[in-house]
Amino acid sequence: MLPTLESDRLVLRPWRAGDAEFVLDLYSRPEVMRYLGRNPVVMADLDEARERLAGWMAFDGPLHGVWAIVPHGSSRPVGTMLLKLIPRTDQAPATETEIGWHLHPDAWGRGYATEAGYRLLEHAWAGGLTTVLAVTYPENLVSQAVCRRLGMTWLGSTREYYDLNTELFRIDAP
Repeated sequence: MLPTLESDRLVLRPWRAGDAEFVLDLYSRPEVMRYLGRNPVVMADLDEARERLAGWMAFDGPLHGVWAIVPHGSSRPVGTMLLKLIPRTDQAPATETEIGWHLHPDAWGRGYATEAGYRLLEHAWAGGLTTVLAVTYPENLVSQAVCRRLGMTWLGSTREYYDLNTELFRIDAP
């Protein structure tokens, strides 16, 4: 089961079926989707949101998974945090772990991605991971700044993951 994780201002919790409307609101926005996936497409309807949630809720955990980012004192998520195996372009078995985040535009600029990222990295280290990667579109300077704030090192441009040109970041356990 996916654990609930807490930081000073946030709760990272498993997604719930009742979160479908938020998922649709988040992933139907072009400004959120523009840097996600090989061919970004906005989410079209509530059925698609429910399907995405079902996939996230199927993660066994306890180490890898997809969490809802929820501010303390609220029940509504503000974004998504993930720790998952990263798919390789060459179709080799995925063995490396990726950290990622997707936040609602109403939550941008509040430090939530960095705070949730620190907490999820603590979870990764406690779970025995020794290295975590992040990839961003080359144009996604905001996510690259989050990577740097998390202490990640830029390794350069690569096409090793997702069959995309990305900027690769890495952090090793302390």
